[in-house]
Amino acid sequence: MTDKTPKSRGLGRGLSALMADIGPEEERTPDAPAPRPTTTVPIDRIAPNPDQPRRTFGEEELAELAKSIAARGILQPLIVRPDPEKPGHYQIVAGERRWRAAQRAQVHDVPVIERELSDLEVLEVAIIENIQRADLNPVEEAAGYRQLLEKFGHTQDQLAEALGKSRSHIANAIRLLKLPDEVQAMARDGSLSAGHARALITASDPVALARTVAMKDLSVRETEALVRKGAAEAKGAGGAERRKRGGEKDADTRALESDLSAMLGMKVAIEHKAGAESGKLVIEYPDLDQLDALCNKLSG
Repeated sequence: MTDKTPKSRGLGRGLSALMADIGPEEERTPDAPAPRPTTTVPIDRIAPNPDQPRRTFGEEELAELAKSIAARGILQPLIVRPDPEKPGHYQIVAGERRWRAAQRAQVHDVPVIERELSDLEVLEVAIIENIQRADLNPVEEAAGYRQLLEKFGHTQDQLAEALGKSRSHIANAIRLLKLPDEVQAMARDGSLSAGHARALITASDPVALARTVAMKDLSVRETEALVRKGAAEAKGAGGAERRKRGGEKDADTRALESDLSAMLGMKVAIEHKAGAESGKLVIEYPDLDQLDALCNKLSG
């Protein structure tokens, strides 16, 4: 796709306009008016967005939606834009699930609302639409957040505010992308929940533990305990060597220190007690003004 980069903007500038026509299918009724004038387009002249963050569509939900479309038609139009490479054809901005279900229902023409959007705007709408509807599995959600951060230059704080998520939720989601491919695949297909996957991030052998968790159907709490046990054993075996080297911190602790430092604008150190769940959080302030600012943040 040719990248027609829009002017620099913060997340949310025009976002309500971009998303105005997009709402869950179940919120529409046969009597509800379309939000914008619609037109009908042959289904074979419509193609999916190649940058759609959602890669998996459940067979059961597609079958149910196809049955509904066969009986009542498509209640909510697809949002499309002209295909930049094929005149007379369109790319889906929102509604790929309806498009797929309509094909199964052998529908030949579908109602659409045409929008003029750049490549980046299409990607942004697709990601946010799926995240807001919880249509993505944990790994797809994490990849969506990363795309919004990297392609649009948004900060985690901006995403949290615009999407109604906590900053820690976004940060923890993105950390899932550090997991090995096999573990990510298990999170995608539902063998592991997002909670299980997050617990495995700090594991020394996440693949082996993920297989154990799936085989024994362990809870998230049991998974966390298993990870802590492995960490304690590893620290016990290599504790003397680490003490000689001055007590090295793992990558996740350093990443968390970096996130907190960036958030507070001050140097942050995490001192976690080996084999325990306790420790110290040390914040260094360069002057009293910064101390006052920190106190204001902590007091809300």
